[in-house]
Amino acid sequence: MHNGSRGPPGLNLPNSITMGRIFCVPVLIWMLSPHFPHGGWHGEQEVAASLFFIVVSISDGVDGYLARRRGQITTMGMLLDPIADKLLICSAYIALIQFNPHVVKPWIAVIVIGREFLVSGLRSIASTEGFTIEASDLGKLKTVIQIVSVVAATLAHGWYEWHFGWFIVPVDLFAVVGIYYMAAVSTLSAVDYFVAFWRKIDRATATRRSSENEFVLSRRKKKTPPQPARNATQL
Repeated sequence: MHNGSRGPPGLNLPNSITMGRIFCVPVLIWMLSPHFPHGGWHGEQEVAASLFFIVVSISDGVDGYLARRRGQITTMGMLLDPIADKLLICSAYIALIQFNPHVVKPWIAVIVIGREFLVSGLRSIASTEGFTIEASDLGKLKTVIQIVSVVAATLAHGWYEWHFGWFIVPVDLFAVVGIYYMAAVSTLSAVDYFVAFWRKIDRATATRRSSENEFVLSRRKKKTPPQPARNATQL
């Protein structure tokens, strides 16, 4: 794997951003806890946690872009990037169970975490079988909805709705709809990923069995030794 830098293998800017995202996980949990200090104005905790989560989530795209642009795609980065993403999103939903239980129920977090475990397990099996499964459009949509739903659920802790003159933004309603929509899309994307995995693993198994059968048949084939010619006197 090409490192693209003269330093130790794996130590580059994209990987540093990925590791920074992992270190931000406990900070996010603290910001969504009762221990976060309040400055005295309403909504400070919700706004701070939302902005922090958005910035950290954006860093996921930044490190991938830099890795491709700078030619610094490493094995370490390929390992840490999905771990950082799963830690961030799972910890956010777990923290939101306590932070805003009206919007985020425990079974929501179970769906999110279970989906990530399922996909990680299928990816490991696919890797051992020698193939990969590309991220689908449904999976990319799931990621965007997760970010939006986390921010909406966080803001809904401080506001039920926003009033801009005659225009009203139902923050709580958006949060509830976003969370349930996220749960549905996460489930569908998990099913879609499993179907794609099953098709490829079935095809790979069939190909391997066909190759093994051809190898066995080729070994069984033996050339018939030439028979000695018999002359007329031997008849």
